[in-house]
Amino acid sequence: MTTKPTKPSAPAVETRARYRYFTPLQTRWADNDIYGHVNNVTYYAYFDTIINCYLIEKGGLDIVGGAVVGFAVETMCRFVKPLAYPDALEAGLRVGHLGRTSVRYEVGIFRKGEKAAAAHGHFVHVFVDRASGRPIPIPARIRRALARIRVR
Repeated sequence: MTTKPTKPSAPAVETRARYRYFTPLQTRWADNDIYGHVNNVTYYAYFDTIINCYLIEKGGLDIVGGAVVGFAVETMCRFVKPLAYPDALEAGLRVGHLGRTSVRYEVGIFRKGEKAAAAHGHFVHVFVDRASGRPIPIPARIRRALARIRVR
Protein backbone atom coordinates (compact mmCIF):
# COMPACT_ATOMS: atom_id res chain seq x y z
CA MET A 1 0.00 0.00 0.00
CA THR A 2 1.33 3.43 -0.92
CA THR A 3 0.30 6.65 0.66
CA LYS A 4 0.14 10.01 -0.97
CA PRO A 5 2.20 12.75 0.61
CA THR A 6 0.03 15.29 2.34
CA LYS A 7 -0.13 18.71 0.84
CA PRO A 8 0.67 21.47 3.32
CA SER A 9 -2.31 23.61 4.11
CA ALA A 10 -2.31 27.20 2.94
CA PRO A 11 -1.64 29.69 5.73
CA ALA A 12 -4.52 31.80 6.95
CA VAL A 13 -4.69 35.25 5.44
CA GLU A 14 -3.41 37.78 7.94
CA THR A 15 -5.57 40.89 8.04
CA ARG A 16 -5.38 44.18 9.91
CA ALA A 17 -8.22 43.17 12.20
CA ARG A 18 -5.96 40.56 13.84
CA TYR A 19 -3.40 43.12 15.09
CA ARG A 20 -3.65 45.41 18.13
CA TYR A 21 -1.01 48.09 17.53
CA PHE A 22 0.19 49.80 14.33
CA THR A 23 3.03 52.05 13.32
CA PRO A 24 3.82 53.59 9.93
CA LEU A 25 6.97 52.56 8.08
CA GLN A 26 8.47 54.05 4.95
CA THR A 27 10.45 51.94 2.53
CA ARG A 28 13.81 53.35 1.55
CA TRP A 29 15.63 53.14 -1.77
CA ALA A 30 18.24 50.92 -0.08
CA ASP A 31 15.52 48.42 0.94
CA ASN A 32 15.14 47.24 -2.67
CA ASP A 33 17.30 44.42 -3.93
CA ILE A 34 18.55 43.72 -7.45
CA TYR A 35 15.14 42.21 -8.31
CA GLY A 36 13.39 45.51 -7.61
CA HIS A 37 11.55 44.58 -4.42
CA VAL A 38 12.19 44.85 -0.69
CA ASN A 39 14.91 42.36 0.23
CA ASN A 40 13.89 39.55 2.57
CA VAL A 41 16.28 40.53 5.38
CA THR A 42 14.75 44.02 5.50
CA TYR A 43 11.48 42.60 6.81
CA TYR A 44 13.28 41.57 9.99
CA ALA A 45 14.38 45.19 10.45
CA TYR A 46 10.72 46.20 10.07
CA PHE A 47 9.77 43.61 12.72
CA ASP A 48 12.48 44.91 15.05
CA THR A 49 11.33 48.49 14.50
CA ILE A 50 7.69 47.99 15.48
CA ILE A 51 8.58 45.79 18.45
CA ASN A 52 11.06 48.29 19.87
CA CYS A 53 8.75 51.25 19.17
CA TYR A 54 6.07 49.51 21.20
CA LEU A 55 8.40 48.51 24.04
CA ILE A 56 9.81 52.03 24.33
CA GLU A 57 6.52 53.92 23.90
CA LYS A 58 4.15 51.67 25.86
CA GLY A 59 6.44 49.60 28.09
CA GLY A 60 9.00 52.20 29.09
CA LEU A 61 11.97 50.16 27.86
CA ASP A 62 15.23 52.09 28.21
CA ILE A 63 17.28 50.71 25.31
CA VAL A 64 20.41 52.69 26.20
CA GLY A 65 20.82 52.50 29.96
CA GLY A 66 18.19 50.07 31.24
CA ALA A 67 19.11 46.99 33.24
CA VAL A 68 16.85 44.79 31.07
CA VAL A 69 17.18 43.97 27.37
CA GLY A 70 15.35 41.63 25.03
CA PHE A 71 17.44 39.07 23.13
CA ALA A 72 15.99 37.71 19.91
CA VAL A 73 16.02 33.90 20.03
CA GLU A 74 13.72 33.02 17.13
CA THR A 75 12.38 34.73 14.03
CA MET A 76 10.23 33.70 11.07
CA CYS A 77 8.71 35.55 8.14
CA ARG A 78 6.26 34.39 5.48
CA PHE A 79 6.35 36.49 2.31
CA VAL A 80 2.96 36.77 0.62
CA LYS A 81 3.42 39.50 -1.97
CA PRO A 82 6.30 41.80 -2.89
CA LEU A 83 6.73 45.35 -1.67
CA ALA A 84 9.06 47.93 -3.19
CA TYR A 85 10.34 51.46 -2.71
CA PRO A 86 8.58 53.93 -2.55
CA ASP A 87 5.72 51.98 -0.88
CA ALA A 88 4.41 53.44 2.34
CA LEU A 89 3.87 50.64 4.85
CA GLU A 90 2.19 49.96 8.14
CA ALA A 91 3.33 47.33 10.61
CA GLY A 92 0.83 45.58 12.87
CA LEU A 93 1.78 43.98 16.19
CA ARG A 94 0.18 41.54 18.61
CA VAL A 95 1.44 39.17 21.30
CA GLY A 96 0.77 35.50 20.65
CA HIS A 97 2.40 34.15 23.81
CA LEU A 98 3.46 35.85 27.02
CA GLY A 99 5.67 33.73 29.26
CA ARG A 100 7.58 34.44 32.45
CA THR A 101 10.81 35.54 30.74
CA SER A 102 9.87 35.47 27.05
CA VAL A 103 7.33 36.83 24.60
CA ARG A 104 6.31 35.83 21.09
CA TYR A 105 5.42 38.88 19.02
CA GLU A 106 3.41 38.38 15.84
CA VAL A 107 3.93 41.00 13.15
CA GLY A 108 2.15 41.85 9.91
CA ILE A 109 3.57 44.16 7.26
CA PHE A 110 0.94 45.93 5.18
CA ARG A 111 1.10 48.24 2.21
CA LYS A 112 -0.58 51.41 3.49
CA GLY A 113 -4.36 51.08 3.26
CA GLU A 114 -4.41 47.38 2.29
CA LYS A 115 -6.32 44.91 4.44
CA ALA A 116 -4.20 41.80 3.81
CA ALA A 117 -0.60 41.52 4.97
CA ALA A 118 2.15 41.44 2.35
CA ALA A 119 4.30 39.56 4.88
CA HIS A 120 3.80 38.23 8.38
CA GLY A 121 5.73 36.30 10.96
CA HIS A 122 6.96 36.19 14.51
CA PHE A 123 9.84 37.26 16.70
CA VAL A 124 10.62 35.79 20.13
CA HIS A 125 12.44 37.81 22.79
CA VAL A 126 13.87 36.48 26.02
CA PHE A 127 14.30 39.26 28.55
CA VAL A 128 17.71 39.24 30.20
CA ASP A 129 19.72 41.16 32.73
CA ARG A 130 22.01 43.44 30.69
CA ALA A 131 25.02 42.86 32.95
CA SER A 132 24.85 39.06 33.26
CA GLY A 133 23.00 38.10 30.08
CA ARG A 134 20.86 35.72 32.16
CA PRO A 135 17.07 35.44 31.67
CA ILE A 136 14.93 37.37 34.13
CA PRO A 137 11.17 37.80 34.56
CA ILE A 138 9.63 40.36 32.22
CA PRO A 139 9.47 43.67 34.13
CA ALA A 140 5.97 44.56 35.36
CA ARG A 141 5.49 47.69 33.21
CA ILE A 142 6.58 45.87 30.05
CA ARG A 143 4.42 42.85 30.96
CA ARG A 144 1.34 45.08 31.36
CA ALA A 145 2.01 46.69 27.96
CA LEU A 146 2.44 43.29 26.31
CA ALA A 147 -0.72 41.93 27.95
CA ARG A 148 -2.72 44.78 26.35
CA ILE A 149 -1.93 43.51 22.83
CA ARG A 150 -2.07 39.76 23.58
CA VAL A 151 -4.47 37.65 21.57
CA ARG A 152 -5.99 34.46 22.94
